[in-house]
Amino acid sequence: MSTTEIAHGDEESEDATAGWEAVRDLPPSAKLVAKVLEYNGTLTQGQLSDETLLPARTVRYALTRLEEEGAVRSRFSFADARKRIYTLTVE
Repeated sequence: MSTTEIAHGDEESEDATAGWEAVRDLPPSAKLVAKVLEYNGTLTQGQLSDETLLPARTVRYALTRLEEEGAVRSRFSFADARKRIYTLTVE
């Protein structure tokens, strides 16, 4: 393994750590949503509300905060364009 490959690997682990560091400063609801996404992969807001037992408004706020920190990414659902699917981006 070259020095460049080693350095690049370190950068990736630092980015992942930095991502979770940003999540640690968020409210408990955002942490819960992030953990549920970590375990389940991609989910809609409704599915997140069901899984976390949090009100839809709280989940929406948590997702907004997570997106601001770059910890979550969203895209439109191909099955239902009215819904968005959320995916955790930190590892």
